[in-house]
Amino acid sequence: MNKFILTPLLLLLTLCSLAQKPAKKTSEDGIKPVGIIKNLSDSALLDVVQRQTFRYFWDFGHPASGLARERSNKSFDYGDEVVTTGGSGFGVMALIVADSRKWISHEQAVDRMVKIVNFLFKANSFHGAFPHWMNGETGKVIPFGRKDDGGDIVESAYLFQGLICAKQYFTANTPKEQRIRDVISWMWGEMEWNWYTREGRDALYWHWSPNNGWAMNFAIHGFNECLITYVLAASAQRYPVGANVYTQGWAQSDFFKNGKTFYGYKLPLGFDYGGPLFFSQYSFMGLNPKGLKDQYADYWEQNKNHTLINYAYCVDNPKKFKGYGPDCWGLTASDNFEGYNAHSPTNDLGVITPTAALSAFPYTPEQSMKALRHFYYDLGDKIWGEYGFTDAFSEQHNWYGKSYLAIDQGPIVVMIENYRTGLLWKLFMSNPDVQHGLTKLGFESPAIKHD
Repeated sequence: MNKFILTPLLLLLTLCSLAQKPAKKTSEDGIKPVGIIKNLSDSALLDVVQRQTFRYFWDFGHPASGLARERSNKSFDYGDEVVTTGGSGFGVMALIVADSRKWISHEQAVDRMVKIVNFLFKANSFHGAFPHWMNGETGKVIPFGRKDDGGDIVESAYLFQGLICAKQYFTANTPKEQRIRDVISWMWGEMEWNWYTREGRDALYWHWSPNNGWAMNFAIHGFNECLITYVLAASAQRYPVGANVYTQGWAQSDFFKNGKTFYGYKLPLGFDYGGPLFFSQYSFMGLNPKGLKDQYADYWEQNKNHTLINYAYCVDNPKKFKGYGPDCWGLTASDNFEGYNAHSPTNDLGVITPTAALSAFPYTPEQSMKALRHFYYDLGDKIWGEYGFTDAFSEQHNWYGKSYLAIDQGPIVVMIENYRTGLLWKLFMSNPDVQHGLTKLGFESPAIKHD
């Protein structure tokens, strides 16, 4: 797999050393965890899984900031204070689901959102972009790598994807909800997407640091998990980028167009066999791929076929790993028996990651439900815990992870909800700035209102 994609992910291999002691939990008005419940209907099982997974963000959210902790075990000896920007965006979207489904009261949801936006407004930012990691108590940057101590626009895009949904959701004419909308609007307006073109080049650059400048030097080329970054950069009112940055930056690489067929499914874009499944999930938690098309692809076809290829590969199981099959599939980035890796059909280590199949519910509901029932009823004694399913497991290596990661738990809640009601898709796509940005980049979508 291309070095560009793996490098930011595999930094986790060294930066997130997997300590054994879980971080202390703080529970305030918590949702009580439940063990395995027999004979649940499909709908009831989805309820249980979404609700218990949401506990990661609610009970285990940072008490000072309300943001999502990076993981449930220690991150690189930084202790319990590490919060993650992108994972917090996913957590905001999960909070909206929790409010909508009445797992918490609306007042609780509003108060948590006020806490979050007030904290973010004072936190470190770099030309409007947030760092990958912050101290959840102080808002100060925690370096993700030796030179990665400034703005991270991909993580910031995931955060803004969630905040835009919140702005569209918390619409009451009350001081608290007005505060939520105002602070999000201020931060959105101050995000200098055009700064991250590195002095006007035809691409967005992932990182900038006041200490190290552009030393990270990651130009963001597609196709991968970063589409939302270009969409939001084009959607901004004050500091947008032009369509040329999308066509000349994102869409110009050796691994953008594909067009080949794998297991009988044509893959319009991306790496052979599609790469890790988070490519079809992270950007599309708010961005609705149904009917979404541009000059390069139909994104429903892209994401569905990517998922079906991943599924078919696991069923085929060419490496004969123990456990793989029609009810046990899903390769994506996660913890594993060696540390952390971006698992995919071309990088298969025998590790199944529950978020891969469960966050694919919109694309493969039947296959995802089979996997969910297997994970819950057959493997639940090993991988079901207080925050839902643990991060990953390998029957081949008799390894069952104990940790939970924000970026893996969040999509489970959100994408199952999009499958069930389309809630986050409706909210995000209703935002006028987003509609403007998509139109500017040449996208078609049933959600875009034309004057």
